Amino acid sequence: MKLALLVLTAACFPACAQAPAQSSPRVFVTDSTSWQVAGTHGGARPQTAEIIKTFRERCPAVTVTTKQESADFVVQLDHEGGKGAARKRNKVVVASKAGDVIFTSST
Repeated sequence: MKLALLVLTAACFPACAQAPAQSSPRVFVTDSTSWQVAGTHGGARPQTAEIIKTFRERCPAVTVTTKQESADFVVQLDHEGGKGAARKRNKVVVASKAGDVIFTSST
């Protein structure tokens, strides 16, 4: 999870660079539904609150909003669970208000 938050933090820098100079960029942070695992055997749960907390701590120039329609950027973090070599692969996507992808990364 810490690695995912590091990637998420790195994602905020392009957003800051493209934001209007007069105000801080507004960012809507979301996670993927792939975090939710159905069944009785457990699995990962969304960590949106922790992601937002870390994002605000590491990107203080960004305003995090809970309303996607008022955001300048959308940050989506996908975490793939599982076992073996492919477990805990994290992906982040940053998109503009218009929906254009401006940054992607994975760990």
